[in-house]
Amino acid sequence: MTDIPYLGSLEKYQFDNWLISQPVTVKALDDKKYRFVLEDYEQDQNKEEFHQAVANFLTLDNSVLKQAQDDIYRYYKDVEASLDGEDIVKIDDLNDVWRHIQIECTPLVTRRPYGDKAIYISLECECDWEPEHGLQIVFKQGLSINKVGEYDGHLSYVDSYADPKLENIVYHSFSN
Repeated sequence: MTDIPYLGSLEKYQFDNWLISQPVTVKALDDKKYRFVLEDYEQDQNKEEFHQAVANFLTLDNSVLKQAQDDIYRYYKDVEASLDGEDIVKIDDLNDVWRHIQIECTPLVTRRPYGDKAIYISLECECDWEPEHGLQIVFKQGLSINKVGEYDGHLSYVDSYADPKLENIVYHSFSN
């Protein structure tokens, strides 16, 4: 077991080089409890950056999610347009988008392998409009949302598309 500030004792997870916490209350996610997974923490040269990202994330309230609401709704509208008449849940008001998102995930805390190589926290969520690819919400250094869209495992759009112009883009429409 490994003790980590803000998360307590972590155990080895089913994957090599991953640690998992006991459930911790996350204020930004409606005060629900989540188990955090830390990727490659034990081998990392700057563990304090992991600690700081987790501390930042745990101090956020749900207003941070509201700030990404427009981008999440644009993602929904892109999926709706791409299905061209197929059955899809109808969300007429962007304020209703949260009723169609299930944040029942394990926050993944990991170092970005490219670019700034900072610590990011990624949430893989289910959403009613895209059951196959879901919704990914990524927090840069646990402070703010830097990416929303279909879950692809990347921590930023510059990583997804190898395009440096996308570094500060929270949602990049796949219909572009």
